[in-house]
Amino acid sequence: MQLQDIRAIVTGGVSGLGLAVANHLVAHGGKVALFDVNEEKGAAAVASLGAGKAAFFKTDVTNEADVSANVAAARAFLGGLDACISCAGILGAGRVLGKTGPMPLSQFQTTVMVNLVGSFNVAKACADLMQHNEPNTDGERGVIVNTASVAAYEGQIGQAAYSASKGGVVGMTLPMARELARFGIRVMTVAPGVFWTPMVDGMPEDVQKSLAATIPFPSRLGKPEEFADLVAYILGNSYLNGETIRLDGATRLQPK
Repeated sequence: MQLQDIRAIVTGGVSGLGLAVANHLVAHGGKVALFDVNEEKGAAAVASLGAGKAAFFKTDVTNEADVSANVAAARAFLGGLDACISCAGILGAGRVLGKTGPMPLSQFQTTVMVNLVGSFNVAKACADLMQHNEPNTDGERGVIVNTASVAAYEGQIGQAAYSASKGGVVGMTLPMARELARFGIRVMTVAPGVFWTPMVDGMPEDVQKSLAATIPFPSRLGKPEEFADLVAYILGNSYLNGETIRLDGATRLQPK
């Protein structure tokens, strides 16, 4: 799939990794629909990207009707739909047995709903429209790229909910790719390590330095632009399918 003129939905697209993907795609001639819940950041992102190249759709990725309606509206704005990149997610940090007692089940459920169910919800709605696209020379009709985390493999203390949700994203990648192959739709996942995002920006400097020190090489936090570069490569390489790629500088999370 060529980046030029690509038409993509990007969830979590108004900040962090999602906004980096949107910036990259627009810079290379693409057009994006940004799905998020933050209207203020959505307006700022569209102003930065260009109203003709981007549009914001306030979207709760866990709401089936909301996603279905907004995917259809996004396709109308984009003039088609070639790719879906899911970057929406929450940390949901908390111990199973905390100082005040067991983790409320609602906290675990919310984390899984946003990170896992939300990714599936958007993917299925996009695939439903992509299946009707005209195939390219490889027979490709669309690409779905989800976002997991290295915590799917080495979850830390306090990440039971987060790791479970991201492990689910990894787990559904291959079966989805196998099922959607008959429609010419590829499914890939990226599992980033520790990246510079708004969440990290709010951490104390000493915490940021300690995080960077755990990364073998390069010994620094990942840049959102590097995540966007990988997503763009996945979109362009038709032989990448059904796999999760770690993007982490060879880091392996410690227990805490």
